[in-house]
Amino acid sequence: MSVQLTATRLPTEARQAEIVAAALRLAQDGSPASITTTDLASAVGLSQGALFKHFASKEAIWLAAMAWVAEHLLQSLNDAAQQATTPLDSLRRVFDAHVDFVVTYPGVPRVIFHELQQAEDSPLKQQVRSLMQGYRQLLLGLLKSAVQRGDAAADLDAPAAATLFVGIVQGLVMQSMLSGHIATMRAEAPRVFHLYLCGIRSPS
Repeated sequence: MSVQLTATRLPTEARQAEIVAAALRLAQDGSPASITTTDLASAVGLSQGALFKHFASKEAIWLAAMAWVAEHLLQSLNDAAQQATTPLDSLRRVFDAHVDFVVTYPGVPRVIFHELQQAEDSPLKQQVRSLMQGYRQLLLGLLKSAVQRGDAAADLDAPAAATLFVGIVQGLVMQSMLSGHIATMRAEAPRVFHLYLCGIRSPS
């Protein structure tokens, strides 16, 4: 007697979340451009026809994935910032939260880096830009508060400091991706962030 395996029926919202999770998981090991709808359908145990009942196109899947990333990353960063009592400690917690997010979801930076390399200003690229703008506003607020408290240098260039903050995280991501050991970010992060603080702290 043969047994035919069929995918468990899930509500559309739950199935969409499962497909998004699969897309980010598959992005851990390769370029998002090389991930096909066949790959995505197979990852969640669906046929391609069933997959397209939940998303109209592969682009729609990546748009949903980036919307999920934006919501959860910004929420984790804001939560981390609110757990501290000083702006500089908030910056440290935000830095750590970003590193933890990347270690937990290593496919995310691959999706972001891939999209930013594209010449076309696509809806997905616009989502990435919106995410980065929200992140930057959080950093600028913390940096300005640090200056007002006298914790950071009075003449601190806050926009440049925000750019450097993000650049340091991206540098850690790139190095860990090259080494093939994403978790090494956690070991490197404290030392790198200490150098960042040395650059922005008030001389007094």
